[in-house]
Amino acid sequence: MEKVKVQNKREAILKATLKMVNNHGFHAAPMSMISKQAGVSPGTIYLYFESKEDLINTLYSELKAKFAEMIFNGFSSDMAVGDGFRVIWRNVLNYKCDEPEEALFIEQCDNTPMISDENRHKGVLAIQPLYDLWERGQREGIIKPFSRIMLFSFSLLPILYLVKESLKRNVSLSDIDIENAYNASWDAISL
Repeated sequence: MEKVKVQNKREAILKATLKMVNNHGFHAAPMSMISKQAGVSPGTIYLYFESKEDLINTLYSELKAKFAEMIFNGFSSDMAVGDGFRVIWRNVLNYKCDEPEEALFIEQCDNTPMISDENRHKGVLAIQPLYDLWERGQREGIIKPFSRIMLFSFSLLPILYLVKESLKRNVSLSDIDIENAYNASWDAISL
């Protein structure tokens, strides 16, 4: 029974951190606010995390691992490049639509020096199958000879904007919109 309570407190702290950082930013979300939101004493946080940086890095690592698991669902490294990219692209879109709070947190973390180099490296390794797919596509003459950053920028970053706008306007993306967005992404990186 005690283990369940411990796990619930840890999860409550992580969920509160997600909410506080997304609503207030890293610096305007002090540990006191996080503990209040989580329903635990401020000292309880330090039983699980050494510091605010440790808390943020832990949450980032866990969410990045979940993101990677979700985007490679149904993907196999032996798929044709176009088929594999379609699976990953759709999974990224679904993750951004289904988990907008987590996606926002990851996006913020990707743009802050608060995340350790070690966790950034783990984040890159988590999506290595995508990079491997692009490299194979380049070797096969299917993917343009762009850098990873360029491929990511032209094929996956537009999903962020598309999903943000649909959520902001409370409008669902139609199947036609999704297919057009996919085709634009694929056209941007394929030969």
